[in-house]
Amino acid sequence: MSDTPQAPAGPVVTPLRVVIALCLLAPFVAMLWVGSYAKVDPTFIGIPFFYWYQMLWVLISTALTMIAYQLWRRDRRARSAAKGGAAR
Repeated sequence: MSDTPQAPAGPVVTPLRVVIALCLLAPFVAMLWVGSYAKVDPTFIGIPFFYWYQMLWVLISTALTMIAYQLWRRDRRARSAAKGGAAR
């Protein structure tokens, strides 16, 4: 029997995973903070700020989700290679 306890193989918080979480959390914070965009001015090609700000976040959210996915894949490959497994 060994006297050294085995550490559980649970989730590990790394700087890369924090960046991934921030990329996924930013759109929620931006959309839930309604007071920051609940106004008419400035208008953009006749569209009130309230509407074009939300539509802009659709594009920003897409880009942030793509970045988070690519970072997650990189993290998975690095962890798999560190364990000696085959990277996909």
